[in-house]
Amino acid sequence: MLRHRAFSVVIVLTATLSVGGTVRGLRAAEDEAKLKEWQQSYERDIWPIVQARCQKCHSGDEPQGGFDVTPFASGEAVSQKLEMWDEVGKRVRLREMPPEGSPQLNDAQKGVFHRWLDARPRQDFCSQLATDETQSWYRGYVMSRRLTRTEYLNAVRDAVGVPIDSSLAPPSDGSGGEGFDTNGDTLFTSPIHIEQYLAIASQVVNDALPEVEPEGTDPVAERVRAARTRLLVSLPGAQVPDEQAAREVIRAFTYRAWRRPVSDTEVDSLLSLYLQTRASGGNFVTAVRQPLKAALVSPNFLFVVEAESPTGGVQRLTPYELALRLSLLVWSSIPDDELLRAAEAGELDTNEQVITQLRRMLADPRARAIGENFGLQWLGLANFRTTTKPDAEVFPAYTEELADDLREEAIRFVADVFREDRSLLELIDAPYVTVNGRLAQHYGLALDPDADWQRLETADRQRGGVVTLGAALMTASYPRRTSPVLRGRWVLEEVLGSKVPPPPAGVPALEESEASHAATLRERLELHRQKTECAACHDRMDPLGFGLDNFDALGRWRETDNGQPIDSTGKLPSGQTFSGPAELKRILLQRGGEFEKHLVRKLLGFALGRDLNKFDQCVIDECLKRLKSEGHRSGAVLETIVTSYPFQHRYFKAAVAQ
Repeated sequence: MLRHRAFSVVIVLTATLSVGGTVRGLRAAEDEAKLKEWQQSYERDIWPIVQARCQKCHSGDEPQGGFDVTPFASGEAVSQKLEMWDEVGKRVRLREMPPEGSPQLNDAQKGVFHRWLDARPRQDFCSQLATDETQSWYRGYVMSRRLTRTEYLNAVRDAVGVPIDSSLAPPSDGSGGEGFDTNGDTLFTSPIHIEQYLAIASQVVNDALPEVEPEGTDPVAERVRAARTRLLVSLPGAQVPDEQAAREVIRAFTYRAWRRPVSDTEVDSLLSLYLQTRASGGNFVTAVRQPLKAALVSPNFLFVVEAESPTGGVQRLTPYELALRLSLLVWSSIPDDELLRAAEAGELDTNEQVITQLRRMLADPRARAIGENFGLQWLGLANFRTTTKPDAEVFPAYTEELADDLREEAIRFVADVFREDRSLLELIDAPYVTVNGRLAQHYGLALDPDADWQRLETADRQRGGVVTLGAALMTASYPRRTSPVLRGRWVLEEVLGSKVPPPPAGVPALEESEASHAATLRERLELHRQKTECAACHDRMDPLGFGLDNFDALGRWRETDNGQPIDSTGKLPSGQTFSGPAELKRILLQRGGEFEKHLVRKLLGFALGRDLNKFDQCVIDECLKRLKSEGHRSGAVLETIVTSYPFQHRYFKAAVAQ
């Protein structure tokens, strides 16, 4: 009887799997048919329009904007570059393509083009990752990257409990992927890195565990006492043998620093350093320093280690690996004791549990890192203090303290939007600014000069949002003057995610052209834009920059420039007009969909630490869907990312047989 039932179960399961496989096969065939039909529609209806309206400018050795349409005669070629054609569709909708002065698309052609683009078949990649099998061009990602400079500094601070001497900080990192230094492809490890890691490990452990416990109540002494208590979880005595105490200290520290349980073999290896120092006459504290220093220069600390199975393939991260991804995203640091406890207890197994930890972490002061690490890189301000230097003769008000305040304003503003689950659209237009007394005085706002950081409401809405951050305005200026071109380009690229190609070869800079004879900067730019090769991009950039021209190169409000009244009006290729930053921000809010899509891509690329591909599109789509239905709250994006398939899974190549 039992054998009969078992046999029946097998039959049912086999039938179910067979039906499921058939359904999947039918769906795949149906998707393929829809894609083929869409490609044929392009060749039949769209390619003739492209030839008639686009090919003249977008072909040849130097196609306008660097976009050559010649390779896109087939629907299959278009399918390989869908993101590029999404950008084309956006530009057509905004009337930026074809540019003013060129033959335009009539209403019928626009309708055909947009219907074709909107009818693109959507493939279901939500439960897949890019692998050798699913993408012929996929080259595999080495996800066991090292910690970035920022992550490393924060991790040492949180593991040991004392800050690092800034003079010992390792070299800064370049960016890759979606524009962030978290991309594993760019994180090389040089001899200089190793030297600095060794120096830092020695410094911080010695500072945290001095030979004599400090006395007094000053902040430094209190911090050292707290670090000492945290590190020395066991001390030798009548009930605890010397070696046992050292073993307990090592195990507790490496569990925190390496973000996972540590084997007896690993503890024994580190313990040997302790025993050698003790044999040479060192006391307990001096001897236990050595294994702690070694733990900080171990690959287990320096790298984002994600264990792979010999068979390879796609696998879910372990709870400890997922905890590290969460902490790197929110804190740019290692997990705290509570997050490690949740991993150990199996409390990161469901989406609800992951979101619970995410919300707890956002409430922690360390979530400031979202503003400092993600925010500054997204806005192009990561090197603000070192690369932006206004001319001291023209702007004597510029000081290093002002630069620090401007940078801090950007960090706090972006971080607070995420930490408080505020609307992402506040990043474009917020009814407040985040300032301290010194920065408020610089901006001409009414606040006591000694006031601490706080939110200050802005009645006229001229300030508020990333486009009016002093650091952004200063970065998109020249040392001696503002630049509507640089500011317009910054808004297009960093806020709206619309790439602007470099100027054509042979076109002289504004200062070198005949336009320099015009009376005002605006008049010079108007003459500059009369050049056909310049107009396509400058018609998009310059009006946006004019809307911010009431801010000088230090971000201060002004009504005149060199005795001439500021003209902050602008007209976009779409025909929309505005005057001043408040109206400009309202125009940008109308393009909030572009902004949110760009920001979601940026945040997902930052979280995954790699280039995005078509298998990540489901996450982007789900984020945008939730933003629309949940009042644009920032938490919807973070919750979707941390519970997504690509965030919780990774692909490993199979081990090569020896």
